[in-house]
Amino acid sequence: MRTLMAGFVKTAGLAAAGVVLVAASAQADVVPPFKGNDTGGIIAYQLAQTTDARQLAVDHCASYGKVAKFRAVDARYGGYVSFSCRWVPYGSAQRPLRTLY
Repeated sequence: MRTLMAGFVKTAGLAAAGVVLVAASAQADVVPPFKGNDTGGIIAYQLAQTTDARQLAVDHCASYGKVAKFRAVDARYGGYVSFSCRWVPYGSAQRPLRTLY
């Protein structure tokens, strides 16, 4: 009887672990259309087609006191426009500008 109960517990444990693994792998990662931090960011290509991506990047970098520099464009469905936020070089005429809405 003991071995029968141990086998049942083991089988039930494996079944529960399988259910947890299946449920966890079914979740998809959600990536926002605009994401960034103080070093730069990415803008989804679909968002870049419908809004002013340059202004989004400039405003984002200016919030950190930096200027935006565009790096790459992956011009396809699911692609991104990437940019970096750089410090304003000393003696430069560039200033981090921020627009008012």
